[in-house]
Amino acid sequence: MEKAENNLDFTVIVPVYNSEKTLEELYQRIQNTFSKLNRTFEIIFVEDCGVDKSWEVLCRIKSKNPNSVTIIKLARNFGQHNAILCGIRYSRGKYVITIDDDLQIPPEEIEKLINEYEKSKSELVYGIYKNRKQKFYRNIGSLLIQLIFKWLFKNKSEITSFRLIEYELASKLSNHKQSFVFLDGLLHWYTKYISYVPVNHLERKYGKSGYNLKKLIKLGSNLIFNFSTIPLRTMIFLGFIFSIITFILGVIFIIRKIIFDVPIGFTSIIVSIFFVGSVILMVIGVVGEYISRIFALQNDKPQFSIKEIK
Repeated sequence: MEKAENNLDFTVIVPVYNSEKTLEELYQRIQNTFSKLNRTFEIIFVEDCGVDKSWEVLCRIKSKNPNSVTIIKLARNFGQHNAILCGIRYSRGKYVITIDDDLQIPPEEIEKLINEYEKSKSELVYGIYKNRKQKFYRNIGSLLIQLIFKWLFKNKSEITSFRLIEYELASKLSNHKQSFVFLDGLLHWYTKYISYVPVNHLERKYGKSGYNLKKLIKLGSNLIFNFSTIPLRTMIFLGFIFSIITFILGVIFIIRKIIFDVPIGFTSIIVSIFFVGSVILMVIGVVGEYISRIFALQNDKPQFSIKEIK
């Protein structure tokens, strides 16, 4: 991503998935917010191959606001983070703001991100939800993702999809080539100058979240396998423990056989074989998971594919 020649202050990136009912209101409220702040801006909508009429709505918004709106349609569903990365590569503002398309985060809260940035001079500002308005399973899933993230990155606060990112920091994300994209992990790799500001989080007015329980579980496993070697180290530790246990059991069986003439028995042998075999299969599975990701990286699987851009 080359430095933009335009003197735009902000680029707002909105990943879009099945949100035809909220898009026009979202645009209007973002526009009103920046008009109030007297800042120049652009909005990049990245339509992530949903099944509703979001693209038709975006085309209508673009036709009415050709200078301040860019719309991108992806060739298939790549996921929220990949869609945002696509938008970042086309951004022209000095600062990038990412916000969801469902109006659960009021666009007026953008002012809080900007005020916090100007006060803290951080490279990255997160809007942290005061009260998360989501379904029970989403709250549980989000909590697990937060715990995994804090564990992996030693992060003390929460992360959200409502962020302000300096251009210089956002541009570094373009160097990332892996098909699995988790923006917050990458951002935390590149900077420690991060601040947080409380923002409102409202009930969803239309539709339902694109993240179901299956996707949240997949996201959690991707986080662990792509940003750490903890599973491999865990297998080494478990292998060491199981080796000690097996050795001790073997010594006990031999002593019982020699001193007390207690038969070892067919059952104990079968149990030992199954136990060791299951451990081996588990280790192979973990190693295979890492190898599959290396294979995907070597195949240069695309992070996104654009079907149309206006």
